[in-house]
Amino acid sequence: MAVSFTRYGRLYYLDPGEHSPKVGDKVLVPTDSGPEVAECVWAPQYTSEDIDGLPVCAGPAGEEHLSRDETNKRRRAEARSVSKRLIKRHSLPMKVVGIDYLDQDNVYTVYFSAPHRVDFRALVRDLARNLRARVELRQIGPRDEARLQGGIGPCGRDLCCATFLKDFEPVSVRMAKDQDLPVNPLRIAGACGRLMCCLKYEHPLYQEFRASAPRVGASVDTPQGSGTVVGHNVPSDSVVVRLNDGGRRCACSKASVCSPRKAYDSTYGNSGGEPG
Repeated sequence: MAVSFTRYGRLYYLDPGEHSPKVGDKVLVPTDSGPEVAECVWAPQYTSEDIDGLPVCAGPAGEEHLSRDETNKRRRAEARSVSKRLIKRHSLPMKVVGIDYLDQDNVYTVYFSAPHRVDFRALVRDLARNLRARVELRQIGPRDEARLQGGIGPCGRDLCCATFLKDFEPVSVRMAKDQDLPVNPLRIAGACGRLMCCLKYEHPLYQEFRASAPRVGASVDTPQGSGTVVGHNVPSDSVVVRLNDGGRRCACSKASVCSPRKAYDSTYGNSGGEPG
């Protein structure tokens, strides 16, 4: 089953155990600071894969848990309002991104973004005095800011980092070039202003295709005649060939293009022609 602590927030997977909650039900999720209330997003379902190590659902949330959760939400909202007011008073170049609160320890964690390092020692003292609790401030980067705030990506879906992505993996402009995408920051950047995480999803497929497919400009034999490779179509696992007879273009399966060339090379060697 999958749950979310906030509406349209990041998904967390659980072992339902002996419970069978429905979509929309409030359930208890074990955390380091005790059971917390979350909303069931995916009802329990069987999977063919062996999945171990998932936390076990602690059961449906009772009235006392729901009341505690509402109280903590009000405290987080109050802390956000107080933080913004005091940041403005101290004239600090900071932006509050998220607030976390542990009622058992009476500790607020304020996540903020800033263009550079900020001296917030005086701000922490004022926050602790106003909130009557211990306060920790943590500066986060653009990717974590997008993860906490959420939003809609260029694809029209919720941001990957705010839903299912657990870790940020390195993404480079080379990945966009390998996939024949325009190297335009406005086209390949996400809501955080950094390269989109999804550039990495299909990149291994493109690498595998290019390792076995004939390069652009190579001479190949196709079922429709000999020609020259002028393009690749990775999703359809095919290459675009301009035929020598008339210059007509055709899309051929990578296997049908490579097989005749490989058979020729295995018989006569590859010394006299271009690799297929």
